[in-house]
Amino acid sequence: MSGTIRLTAAQAMVRWLSVQMAEEGGRFIEGVWAIFGHGNVAGLGEALHGIGDALPTWRGQNEQTMAHAAIAFAKGHARRRAQAVTASIGPGSTNMVTAAALAHVNRLPVLFIAGDVFASRRPDPVLQQVEDFGDGTVSANDCFRPVVRYFDRITRPEHLLSALPRALRVMTDPADCGPVCLAFCQDVQAEAFDWPEAFFAPRIWRIRRPAPDAAELAEVAGLIGAARAPVIVCGGGVIHSGAEAALADFALRRNIPVIETQAGKGALAQAHPMSFGAAGVDGSAAANAAAAAADLVIGIGTRLQDFTTGSWTLFGNARLACINVQPWDAAKHGAVGLVADARVALERLDAVLGDLRFAAADAGARAAWLAAVDAHCAAPAEGNALPTDAQVIGAVQRAAPEGIAMCAAGTMPGALKLLWQPSQGGYHMEYGYSCMGYEVAGAMGLKLARPDREVLCFVGDGSYMMANSELATAVMRRVPFTVILTDNRGYGCINRLQISCGGAEFNNMYADSRIEAQPRIDFVAHAGSMGAHAVKARDIADLEAQVAAARGRDIPTVIVIDTTAVPGPGDGLEGAGHWWDVAVPATGQREQLQQAHARYLANAARQAQIN
Repeated sequence: MSGTIRLTAAQAMVRWLSVQMAEEGGRFIEGVWAIFGHGNVAGLGEALHGIGDALPTWRGQNEQTMAHAAIAFAKGHARRRAQAVTASIGPGSTNMVTAAALAHVNRLPVLFIAGDVFASRRPDPVLQQVEDFGDGTVSANDCFRPVVRYFDRITRPEHLLSALPRALRVMTDPADCGPVCLAFCQDVQAEAFDWPEAFFAPRIWRIRRPAPDAAELAEVAGLIGAARAPVIVCGGGVIHSGAEAALADFALRRNIPVIETQAGKGALAQAHPMSFGAAGVDGSAAANAAAAAADLVIGIGTRLQDFTTGSWTLFGNARLACINVQPWDAAKHGAVGLVADARVALERLDAVLGDLRFAAADAGARAAWLAAVDAHCAAPAEGNALPTDAQVIGAVQRAAPEGIAMCAAGTMPGALKLLWQPSQGGYHMEYGYSCMGYEVAGAMGLKLARPDREVLCFVGDGSYMMANSELATAVMRRVPFTVILTDNRGYGCINRLQISCGGAEFNNMYADSRIEAQPRIDFVAHAGSMGAHAVKARDIADLEAQVAAARGRDIPTVIVIDTTAVPGPGDGLEGAGHWWDVAVPATGQREQLQQAHARYLANAARQAQIN
């Protein structure tokens, strides 16, 4: 008969987490990012200090951004390992809500351990406590409920006996995977309890691979067999499943073009003959032409976000079949669903389809597209002081062709999806939530997950200003990555969208804001003050040289380059991109607005109505 061991609730939590193992090796929860406050320093802080290297603790600079680092780490490990993040009651915890939403949208595992109010209520209201006049059970941590997959409030020590296994069950479930919040009452953290010794037995968490239902498999195989010109939409689920090789083989032998979402880009190397590039709003001419001509669209591991589908105007009258481990996604928009792990589904379909092979894909369109990309990304003529985003991307691509390009928000994600030519696994984009401020912290988390790869963080001046402080953390931890900071002096992406929707330039670029003077921000000095190696590139040639020079450092390198505020991701590149549904005001005095609304109505009339 098992005995017991007396520990505080916080001590029990960290001991249990320290012996939860990943199937690929090591702890599933690698460690804990922590910023302490009165709601977690005495209980959880003491426990983390005591556990030491068995569950290491790292100090961040901001609760949201250290959570971004944890999310990028999980994404870099294709959801097979994760990290925890803890903050105190009040603003520390609510700072993490944005990151929780990001993880939720992207279906990525992270464990949020949020300090909470006193379960006993004896000292109520405590410092930073949010009081609800109509509900005595509410705390600020209830904000997490809509943006996590599992929420639990720990008001007694023994709640951990069920809450912790439930949390890891969610984080390792391929269909339900996402963030978890354990709101840990601060007095309960410090309470002692006699825990069963068996509770702390090591456990390996295996991520299962659901096999397809026979009837669903037969139906989707039948659709593929009857198709004339199918196209595959590759989503992030392909990478989560480790199905890259299976997809590469399936597409090549069947001669089916593969088009990519932001999350799926990099599953195939751009050199793969069936990789036709990005789909949709920020898509390539070759990919969008293949999608428009298709009579069957096969989505694999994709949420079919509006950027992928051109707000449901791209696929015409094609049938839709969706392979997804999550039934919610498999059944979207009237799709014929195949609920299964992506790799298993492709292997089973392969067996059923026999020697089926379609007519040759349009290799000429693919080659023409790649030639256009090369020309668009080529170094500018001498004397071009303000390069485009495309020229910046081309310089980095030439200097680091095997690197992982990563980004999150602004114009650059669309430009990278359109123009970056990745090696296999050479792309990391947070575009489900498109969260400004993810970039620098995300680059640190990605590098921690992929120390073998060069990480290239593209960030605009707007996103950098929102969240940059984890540069100091990366310097302290000696985590090297390269930041390419493009300065277009404002929110250039939304400025362009504002204009395209018929609006006047207003409150996006500094020059169009209510200010007394144009800011002159010295980004080199700022990054250097946090210990990073920082330099301003004189031009595109210097940018290439600086990217190459960064490769030998053991700290982050920040390379600042001024860019033009005018071009968008597809400007000057014929056939790039597709319509995006952004509602345009129906009335207004500006002629540009009236014209934009007329265009909007014409495009909206083309939208598919099945939801």
